[in-house]
Amino acid sequence: MMDESDMTLDQRPRQMRLEAMLEGESPAVRGQEQSRTFRRRSANVNIQKSLQMLDESIASPLEARNAASSSFSRTPIRGGLRYTSYAPKAIDVSTILGPTPRKTPQKPNNISFQTSLLKHPPQNISGTQYLEDMTEDLTTTNVGLLLEEGSGMLGCKGLFQDFMQIMKSFQSANQSFSLLQGYEKTCREQVTMLKKTFRGATRDSVSQQKYALLHLLNEERNTWQLVMSLFKDQVETEQKDEMDEDMAVDQETPFRRSDKEIAESLFEKHSDVRQCQCVVDWLESCAQESVDNYTENVHFFSDRAVAWENTLSKLKSKESGLFGSERPMVDEMDPDAPIRQNKLLDDLDKDDERRLLQTLFLCLRGGRVDLAQDMCRSHGQSWRAATLEGWRLHHDPNFSSISEDGSLSTIEGNPYRDIWKSVCWNMAQEPKFDIHEKAMYGVLSGNLRAVLPACKSWSDHLWAHLRAGIDVWVEQEIRLHQTIPRTLESLPPEYWDQLTDKESIFQKIESYEDVRQESQEWYHVIQKHIILGNIDKVLEVMAQWIHTDRAKLHTHLVRFMAHLVLFFRGTRQGFRDDYVNVILEAYVEDLIQEDKKSLVPHFIATLPPEMQILWCARFFEGITELGERQQCLELAREAGLDVQSITKTVVENIRSHHIIDFSKNLEANIDTSITEDDKKKIDSVDWLVFDTYQRSEAIKQANAIMRAFVAVKKLTAAKELFDKLPPDSIDVVFKVQSMQTGTTDLSAEDENSIREFICHRAYLDAMDSFNDWFNTYHHTQPTKPTLSHGATFTEKVAHEHRIKQYEAEMERWRHNLISQTKTTKGKMYNVLLFADGGWMVDQKEEEEPDQNKQQQMKLLRQLVLPGLCFLLHKTLHTSQQYAECLQLADVIASEQHLLYKVFRKDELQQLLKLLRDSSLAVLDQNRDTLGYELD
Repeated sequence: MMDESDMTLDQRPRQMRLEAMLEGESPAVRGQEQSRTFRRRSANVNIQKSLQMLDESIASPLEARNAASSSFSRTPIRGGLRYTSYAPKAIDVSTILGPTPRKTPQKPNNISFQTSLLKHPPQNISGTQYLEDMTEDLTTTNVGLLLEEGSGMLGCKGLFQDFMQIMKSFQSANQSFSLLQGYEKTCREQVTMLKKTFRGATRDSVSQQKYALLHLLNEERNTWQLVMSLFKDQVETEQKDEMDEDMAVDQETPFRRSDKEIAESLFEKHSDVRQCQCVVDWLESCAQESVDNYTENVHFFSDRAVAWENTLSKLKSKESGLFGSERPMVDEMDPDAPIRQNKLLDDLDKDDERRLLQTLFLCLRGGRVDLAQDMCRSHGQSWRAATLEGWRLHHDPNFSSISEDGSLSTIEGNPYRDIWKSVCWNMAQEPKFDIHEKAMYGVLSGNLRAVLPACKSWSDHLWAHLRAGIDVWVEQEIRLHQTIPRTLESLPPEYWDQLTDKESIFQKIESYEDVRQESQEWYHVIQKHIILGNIDKVLEVMAQWIHTDRAKLHTHLVRFMAHLVLFFRGTRQGFRDDYVNVILEAYVEDLIQEDKKSLVPHFIATLPPEMQILWCARFFEGITELGERQQCLELAREAGLDVQSITKTVVENIRSHHIIDFSKNLEANIDTSITEDDKKKIDSVDWLVFDTYQRSEAIKQANAIMRAFVAVKKLTAAKELFDKLPPDSIDVVFKVQSMQTGTTDLSAEDENSIREFICHRAYLDAMDSFNDWFNTYHHTQPTKPTLSHGATFTEKVAHEHRIKQYEAEMERWRHNLISQTKTTKGKMYNVLLFADGGWMVDQKEEEEPDQNKQQQMKLLRQLVLPGLCFLLHKTLHTSQQYAECLQLADVIASEQHLLYKVFRKDELQQLLKLLRDSSLAVLDQNRDTLGYELD
C-alpha cells in the first residue's frame, strides 16, 4: 500500500495542470501596451474601476472572479478600445478541469456517427447530469479542517464504504449499467468536493500529494465513463444481433443513399468504427468541463460583434491625425486582407485572434463545434463560423419519403463536402496560419499532422488519432458507395496513409517523446487495454503491478482495480481468475490495514473458498476486542463465509506461533510468566465459544494449547485458558450431538478430546491442591513463643498462657495439614491412577489419528507424571505419612498402571533414594522398613 507522499507522478507538471484545473485557465497577464483612445478614458471610469478593484480585493475568490467577468463583459463606448490585463496561457486542453461541473442535457441512448460526431456535439456519456454548481461558502476554519492530513474529506475514506454499498445495491447481471453509473457518480461527486475544498484554501496548504489524489480520482471517474460507454455499446450490439437473428429479414439497400445514410450504415455494421467513436465521445466529454471553464474565464479585448475592432478604430481615426507614423497595417477589413496585402493587424487584435483560435480549438477538442461557431459570430467572424459548418454529411430525406401534407423536409449537411474538405486540408498545411487554426481545420478535414502540434497530452494525441482514423473510415465508405453523378475531389495520399488500427495508434502515441511517460501512467495503461478490448491483458497488467509495484499503488487505485475486475467477472469478461484473485487479495489486504472492518468480510467473500478461509482468519487474528469479534463474525455470516472453518483456522494459526518442541529438555531455563503471545493464544479460543455448534472444536483447540502450556509449566496460563471455556461445555457437546443426530453417542475424536479435557482439569486441580498444601505447611504453621532470660514472674505466667495458645493453634494446624494432605493426595492419585488406560491416553481409536497429538500426549506423560510422583512423595514425607510414601512405590511398580515406564533411569534412582529416606523415618513410628506395623 502506498502513502500519498510516495506517488510516482510527474509532480511538477501535474501540479501546474491541476492548479489550472482548480483556478480556471484564465488568460495570462499581457503587456502594458494600450491604445491612445483607451488612455483618454474619463476619470469617472478610472474611479469606477478603482472602486471595483477595492470590492474585489475584499471579496471571496469566487465573487472576485464573477465581478471581473461581469465588468469586462460590457460593450465599450463608441470609438473606444477594449483592453484587459489578461492574456492566454499555454493550454493543456485535456488536463485543464473547470472549478465546478456544468449541467448538460442527457445523451440519447443510441450512439451513431451522425448523432455523436457529425450532427450534435457529444454529451455527457454517463447518461446522468453533472452536479449543479455548488456555491456554499467555505470558511477559513472549515477549509483548514478539510485539508488536514488524514481527514475523511481529503483522504476520501468514504469511497470505500460507498463503493461497497453500490455494489451490494446492483448485484444482478441486468443491473451492470446502473452499477457503473453509481461508481462514476460517486467519483464525480468526490472530485467536485475536492476541487471546491482546494479552491477555498491557500495554495501553500494544498500539497502536491493532495493534488495527486485529486488527479487519481479524476482519472478514475474518466475510466468508469469509458467502461460505461463501451459496455453500453456492447450490450446494445448484442441485443440488436439477437433481434436480427429472430427477424431474419433481408432489407433492400436503397438505390440512392446520402452520405449520412452511408456513414450510419458503416457505424451500424462495423463495431470497430463504432467503438472508436465511443472513445472519441468519451475523450471529448472529459474535456468538456475545461471548455466551459476556459470559455467562461477568457476575456477578449473586444466584446462587440465586430472583427478586429482595434484595427478598424485606427483606420477610422487615421484621417483625424491621432496616429503618427506607424508600421504598415492593413487598410481593408475582409478576412483575406492580412495575407493578400501582406500587412499586419493591430497588436491587440492579433492577441485577440490568437486567443480566439486557441479557444475555438479547445471547443473542438471538447466536441463543441456549435459553441465554437457561436463564439465566432459573437466576435464578428461569421465567415469563420461558416467554415466550421461544411463538415456535416449531406442528407436529403425527400428522396426516400415525403410528408403527408406534401411539404419538403429540410436538407441537411453539405453536398460539396469533398471540396470543402480539400480546401480545409490545404489550409491546415498553410505555414502562415496559427498553430491552433491549422489544428482546428485539421480536425475537421482529418489532417492528423496539422492537429498533433496543438496536442499536449496523451488524451489529446489519442483523440486526434482516433478522429483522423474515423474520418478515413467514413471517407472510404462514402467514396466506395457514392451515388451522386459527379467525381469527388481527390484527397492526398497522406490522408489515406493515416493509421486506423487501434493497436497501431497506441504504439504510435507511445513513441512520441512528449507523452511517452504519461502513456505509462496507471489509468492510461488500463484505459488503453480497455479500448483495445483486451480484458485479459487489463487483468494481467494490474496483477503484475501488484507483484512488482505493490508499494507504489495508492489504496484508491487498488480499490478501483478491485471493483473493475469484479465488474468484468460479473459481466463474464476476462477468463484469468488467477489475476482477478491477486487483485482482490491486494484490496482485502488494504482494507485490513486501513481497519475497514465492516468491508473486509464482503470482499473476502469474492475470493475462492480456500482463500476466503485464509484471509478471513488473518483478518480475525488482528481483532482483540470481544465486541468487535462478535460483530465481525456476524458480518462474515452475512457475507456467506464458512465461519466454522475460519474460526478454527484462526485458533490454529495463533496456536502455531512459537510452537513448542516437546522432544527437547523443557525443564531447563523455563519462564513460567504469561507473555503477550500466550494471551493471544488464550483469547483466540473466544472465536470458538460464540457458536455452541463449535464447542467441541473449542475443546479440541483448548486441549492443544494447554498441552503446550503444561509442557513448559505455565500452569497459570493453562488455568486461565481452561476457565475460558464455559463450565457447561461438555454438556453442550452432548446436546449439540443429540440435536444433530438424535443420539448422544459421540465420535471417537470428540470422546477423546473430552477425555483429554478432563485430564487437564484433573492435573490442574492436583497442582492447585499441592499449592494449597504448600501454603498451609510453610506459611500457616504457628510460631512457638520464646521466653527471654531473667524473665519476671508475670512474664513467665504470660508465657505459659501463650504456650497453651500455641499448642491449641498447632493442633488446629496439624488437623488442617492432615486434611489438606489427604485432599492433595487424592487429587494427585486422580492423575496418577486416571481411569481407563491412564492420564493423557486416548480411550477410543480414531479413524485418522493425529500422530502429532499422540506424540505430544506421550511426551507429556513423561514430563508430568514423574514430577507429580515426586511432589506426592514430598507432600506425604513432609506430613510424616511415611507409610503412605512407601505405598507410592507399589503404585508406580504396578503392572496395571505401568507408571514406571514413564520414568527415566535417573528419575527412578532419585525415587529410590527418597523411598529409602522414608523407610528410615518410618522406623521411628514402630513400623518396619516397608511401613507395616510391628507386633
